Amino acid sequence: MKMSDMIADMILDMFDDGESTVQIQRNDLANQLGCVPSQINYVITSRFTPEAGYRIESRRGGGGYILISRAESKDNVIMSLINSIGNSIDERTAKAHIINCNYQKRISDKAANMMLSVIAENNFRGITKEAANEIRAKQLKLMLLAYIN
Repeated sequence: MKMSDMIADMILDMFDDGESTVQIQRNDLANQLGCVPSQINYVITSRFTPEAGYRIESRRGGGGYILISRAESKDNVIMSLINSIGNSIDERTAKAHIINCNYQKRISDKAANMMLSVIAENNFRGITKEAANEIRAKQLKLMLLAYIN
């Protein structure tokens, strides 16, 4: 298992106690896992994003901490993602959103696989990259909306 996966799993386990907010001491967590504090930052900024339904607050200094708050409802998280997509999205970013939603248990494995199939670059042969990215954004939004309805 990758270190980033271990860090993310440990943070997610902290939420498993029914808490909607977790307070982390970055250095303490890094020492506990045997990694550098910057790896903790990387995981938090890449996996605990607003699109994934998290809000991050940090306080610097000797008694500093990182506060991660989770959205209460799966539907609210997916709606936040839909609102963040915009009018265009490339395949790499769309895949990252889908995989992240699946990793966070916001969408099922089956739904994630179907969505990944629909947004794949090979479905857009023969049209411009700009048009493909616009269509992909519309498709992803519609699939996510259908998933929560």
